[in-house]
Amino acid sequence: MAIKEITGRLKDIEFDLITSKLKRGLPGFERVGNVNVHRIGSGNKILDKSLLPNLGFLRALRLNKKKKYDLVHGVMASQGSAAAYLFKFFNKNTPFVLTLQEGDLDRNSPFDRFWQKRIVKKADAITAISGYLAEFAQKYNKKAPVHIVPNGADLEGIKYKVSSIKYEEKKGKKTIITVSRLVFKNGIDILIKAFSILNTKYLIPNTDLLIIGDGPEREKLEKLALKSGVAGRVRFLGNLPNEKVPTHLATAVVFVRPSRSEGLGSAFLEAMAAGVPIIGTKVGGIPDFLEDGETGLFSKVDDPIDLAEKIMMVLENESLSRKLSENGRKLVEERYDWDRIAVSMKEVYEKTIDNHSGI
Repeated sequence: MAIKEITGRLKDIEFDLITSKLKRGLPGFERVGNVNVHRIGSGNKILDKSLLPNLGFLRALRLNKKKKYDLVHGVMASQGSAAAYLFKFFNKNTPFVLTLQEGDLDRNSPFDRFWQKRIVKKADAITAISGYLAEFAQKYNKKAPVHIVPNGADLEGIKYKVSSIKYEEKKGKKTIITVSRLVFKNGIDILIKAFSILNTKYLIPNTDLLIIGDGPEREKLEKLALKSGVAGRVRFLGNLPNEKVPTHLATAVVFVRPSRSEGLGSAFLEAMAAGVPIIGTKVGGIPDFLEDGETGLFSKVDDPIDLAEKIMMVLENESLSRKLSENGRKLVEERYDWDRIAVSMKEVYEKTIDNHSGI
């Protein structure tokens, strides 16, 4: 999403995007706006990712012979950036910008952490989507400038979709919503347990839980909902196109994601842009935008009882809900608009190229 939103706004720059193919049927090459998309592999998700560091590096070498790149940009300290790392190793005069997006860098295997640290150390400049990730970068690279360039939200697109939807928020069923990869770090199991508490302790009527997203824990979470007695009021919609998510946000009274770790949390920003009060945990980059009682509410990590209490605060206190909604929307407008973020990234590119040319 970040790559799409930023490159689409920097129309005076031509990009070559080298990435894994991951899915059969996708073209090996296509041009999207000002981006030449080069997909590496055969469409096998596991194999394509493992081959990307070497094959992506070789593709970049071939392309560089024709184009003489001004800069190479690795997004996330993973397979794609490993290819950028190798490219930088053999092209020392080409500056290397690395963007850190991951919220679980400290949870990775020792092998992954070894290569992540090497990639971070090789970068000439680093952008991080949160203060938490900026600190991680500074820990392993003392020389490179580190810039906080967050992810954002499509304010106008979300506002248009939300305002065009007609629904009965007060009279009909209330919806608690989350948008999340269904993985352990995002704590959706805690949300389901909290929803069960809401139904047994507080006996909330006409309220359901909507889960948008997919991942390896989906079956486990569906079984948890069944075991907790709330399966009939928990809806799993799976992955949806980004443009359809605001439609569901518009019907929600609160957005919840009780993360165990988090780089920033773009789904929170989209909920705030849609005017939905948010509840999160005080981990990773979430404190960058969530001020407790002002732009959202904090719940304790791995504590479904506390989370249920925070959800009830939003459901029962209309003035608090309105305050969180208004403040959240205002914050996103001021700090997380994609137009502003694209300008910031372009400034990083220009400064990095200028600094490198003087070496």
